[in-house]
Amino acid sequence: MIKPILSLLTLFLFGSALGQKTIGSVERLDNEINKLIASDAEIEVLAEGFSWAEGPVWVSELNGLLFTDVPENKMYLWEEAKGLSVYLDPSGYTGYAPNKKKSGANGLILDAEGNLLIAQHGDRRVAMIKKPLSKPGSFETVIDRFQGKRFNSPNDLILSKKGDLYFTDPPYGLSGDEDPLKEIQVNGVYRLDRKGNITLIYSDLNRPNGLALSEDETVLYVANSDPKRNLWMALSLENGNVVNDRLFFDATEKKGLGLADGLKVHSKGYVFATGPSGVLIFTSKGKHIGTIKTKVATANCTFNSEESILYMTSDNILTRIQLKN
Repeated sequence: MIKPILSLLTLFLFGSALGQKTIGSVERLDNEINKLIASDAEIEVLAEGFSWAEGPVWVSELNGLLFTDVPENKMYLWEEAKGLSVYLDPSGYTGYAPNKKKSGANGLILDAEGNLLIAQHGDRRVAMIKKPLSKPGSFETVIDRFQGKRFNSPNDLILSKKGDLYFTDPPYGLSGDEDPLKEIQVNGVYRLDRKGNITLIYSDLNRPNGLALSEDETVLYVANSDPKRNLWMALSLENGNVVNDRLFFDATEKKGLGLADGLKVHSKGYVFATGPSGVLIFTSKGKHIGTIKTKVATANCTFNSEESILYMTSDNILTRIQLKN
């Protein structure tokens, strides 16, 4: 997602919060949220100073969190004992593809073998760094074209249990839809199967962004990051293809900084989706039960291995909140 322009009031609130260990609050719209977040849980600030933090993923091999700073073309590692360090520089633009913006990496996930899959805005591809991640090697291209044409700027990605890779391809890594470098006119959702076949499975969103699979993998949730159509769709899947779509939640009229962006699905079926005011929490039916309000626009989130912590990349800070197991 493109970093929003913050108001002077927001900058004032943000500056005040950074002098403390915590920021924001939890809005509880339904008692069901108390099953997930304790009443005394606080949003902790772990690191700061980024241009637009994105793509967090917990990596057990590193016992830490990897995340990206898209405009700065860097990837960071945060560890409880050691704090913050630069993990990759560059992270998403290496000159592999023509691109005037030269943006870095965005979404990150691990495959079943523990390799790191990267949505590279600048290089306009999905790339891989093979394990061991303690000694990161060079980027390998996973997929960079559809029907012979370069992708716009892969944004976020998720793997199914059987190995199908789903990813979104908005134009955020380019200079918009009118960029002369844009080769694919739609901003689509794609599936790369285990055999290497690439399919455009959905093209009805103008700014597809974050995505996640339901626990039974029959539903693909996709965010649309457009102020005029700020929402999440639920796409019903059969054999990896979309057979039906429905509106999951429309946040177009909702107040607060941030657009529908990254999201993760809890093992209990709850959807944690970054959007207006922070991280919105939904039941699998789309009922909004509460919001982790970070005071700044929040781009993405992820759980640790035990789902006891939710990490959030929020504008220029990395935050976390404790969850109930």
